[in-house]
Amino acid sequence: MAQKKESFFWTSYSDLMTSLFFVMLVLFVLVIVLLHKRMEVTETQLLEIKKVEQSTKDLSRDYFQYRPDYKKYVLTIQVRYPAGKSDLKDMITTDKDAQLRQLAAAGREIRNFLKSHSENQYILIIEGQASKDNFLYNYELSYQRALGLMRFWIEDSNITFGNNCEILISGSGDGKLDTHSMRETNDEKENQRFLIHILPKNIFVHNENK
Repeated sequence: MAQKKESFFWTSYSDLMTSLFFVMLVLFVLVIVLLHKRMEVTETQLLEIKKVEQSTKDLSRDYFQYRPDYKKYVLTIQVRYPAGKSDLKDMITTDKDAQLRQLAAAGREIRNFLKSHSENQYILIIEGQASKDNFLYNYELSYQRALGLMRFWIEDSNITFGNNCEILISGSGDGKLDTHSMRETNDEKENQRFLIHILPKNIFVHNENK
């Protein structure tokens, strides 16, 4: 009787170990498949990012200069404001109408770019920057200047950026709180400018849907 019980125990133990082996094997195969699928998704995202980055080079160099070290576009139209001012109507310039026409043309350039790449989804960030001076509210001021530019494009110039674009307004002030901020050192007035970020939104949407 004892021999039969011992034989039954080892038979059951063997069956249990075999079952556990197959469970572990299935889990191992499943993990490999999931990792492979994840790698395919990542490669697809990288290809899409490269495609979008390449497409942004279509922006006219008449209005935009790409800075690869920061991966940002600088709006090359120089805008000078009196201290503490953010309205484009207060710009310091010898020909305000001509400068406003240039700014409107730059807005249309962005609109045309978004329209010609309607298969992609973008986040358009309009970033304002302020002079490197001692003005206390440079961060609020830089935001208000970026907001003023966006309103000029949409309200005054009747520029619509399409359904494939989400617009965000930001102000990075004088850069004192960000050591990696994109700043010029030769002239504090050179930092009264706008940076344009065009980011591929569909990359993140694609990732979330997975």
